[in-house]
Amino acid sequence: MSEREVLTKTVNLHLIYSKRMITNNKGVSLQKCAMQLGTYMGIYWIAKFFLIPLGFTYQFLFFLFAGLTIAVPFMGYYYVRIFRDKICGGKIKFLQAWAFMIFMYMFAALLTAVAHYVYFRYIDNGFILNSYVEILDNNLSNIPGLEGYFAQVKESVEYMRSMTPIELTMQLMSQNVFYCGILAFITALFVKRTTV
Repeated sequence: MSEREVLTKTVNLHLIYSKRMITNNKGVSLQKCAMQLGTYMGIYWIAKFFLIPLGFTYQFLFFLFAGLTIAVPFMGYYYVRIFRDKICGGKIKFLQAWAFMIFMYMFAALLTAVAHYVYFRYIDNGFILNSYVEILDNNLSNIPGLEGYFAQVKESVEYMRSMTPIELTMQLMSQNVFYCGILAFITALFVKRTTV
């Protein structure tokens, strides 16, 4: 056998094995696809996160951040449809769709947590919280009836200032996983399809 024939045979065997793995072993392809699409979602979240500190300088970026945040469930729906149509052959049960989305959001949250940690550990130096307090001082301190609310917000900000970068990161990651778990449940109801 020539080297080319061996290479061709190896590639063909790999393609056959990969096809069997995708069609017969949904767990492996579910995790693989969730990792890949979760990475894309995580990169999107990281880009979106960096709009927050920039938004204190350019307010339009806050609105852009809000719009991109609203788009997250739609991206999740689109990604689970890709998984349903390309990997599962057009059929997906509720639990399978929910598990896929939980994994996808979890991988996205893990990737984003790395960026959060790097930002809060090496870049931020209290910028976000200081800017937030400054905005509150300038805009809300003069409004009558909000003194109690304003004091409570300042107390929360002081508590957040006492947190280490890893504690802030874990807090943000747990919030991402919690809210996305709820989104995954709702989205899985719309995506499930038992017949083609």
